[in-house]
Amino acid sequence: MRLGTVLANGRATTVADRAGLLVDLCALSPHVPVGRALVAAWEAGDAGVRDAARVATTADPATLPLLDHAAVTWLPPIPDAGTVFAVGLNYLSHCREQGREAPAEPLFFTKLPSSYNGHMGDVVAWPLTQELDYEGELAVVVGRGGRAIPEADALAHCFGYTVMADFTARDLQRRDRQWTRAKGLDGFAPFGPLVATRDEVPDPSALRIVTTVDGVVVQDAPTSEMTFGVARLVACLSQAITLRPGDVITTGTPAGVGVFAKPPRFLVPGNEVRVRIDGIGELVNRVVLPPPPRP
Repeated sequence: MRLGTVLANGRATTVADRAGLLVDLCALSPHVPVGRALVAAWEAGDAGVRDAARVATTADPATLPLLDHAAVTWLPPIPDAGTVFAVGLNYLSHCREQGREAPAEPLFFTKLPSSYNGHMGDVVAWPLTQELDYEGELAVVVGRGGRAIPEADALAHCFGYTVMADFTARDLQRRDRQWTRAKGLDGFAPFGPLVATRDEVPDPSALRIVTTVDGVVVQDAPTSEMTFGVARLVACLSQAITLRPGDVITTGTPAGVGVFAKPPRFLVPGNEVRVRIDGIGELVNRVVLPPPPRP
């Protein structure tokens, strides 16, 4: 099943995708929560949530509460994600394009909550940077949390998978010599539009990421190219940090980012970035000018 969160008629609601139709699960049942609470309820096998999901996928569409795509605002599928953990240098091709060796262990950092953004959300070209770059990524939503999760059990702890665009201010990254500010500017972590539950993705290493800028393909790679696969990342991260339902792990980007193009290719207002992972979805974001200063 593919689940997400939208703003409709002034309220945040959980939606399910049914062959392109958006079913309003919260309108279908008062037992369906949003965000992290939905993940926890789903993992616990909550009868009300599972029954609503069953009805959304089997009932006559004419009897279901449907939402118009054009009338909703997409929020991140887990809008209250506890922590977004990111992984650096996790694709061999991305290491090669910058002349670096693949790391011996995963390199983790975090994306700030103020950077969370959704499908069709604007990404601001903040004046703080002149080198705005894109990174298309597969992201994992943690379902059943825990600490010291064995790698053999790790995929069972994943609620599902979604698409992430890790926008980055390369000049800040270079000056700061670390990644928090460069990848944490407001709105720099769009993800969505939906989460494909783990039963929809039996093998997260058998996917393909394609990123385009204004329709031109700039990244195209299999997830099998990851140095550390999803199970290893979940197990390794949980050795140090207790994972919680609704946490997100975004798994790194392949070659093709703008900073290593020849000549470098940075984003400007008006550019449209699309990241597609077949079987999961396509995330679309447009780069815009900063808002005018307040008087």
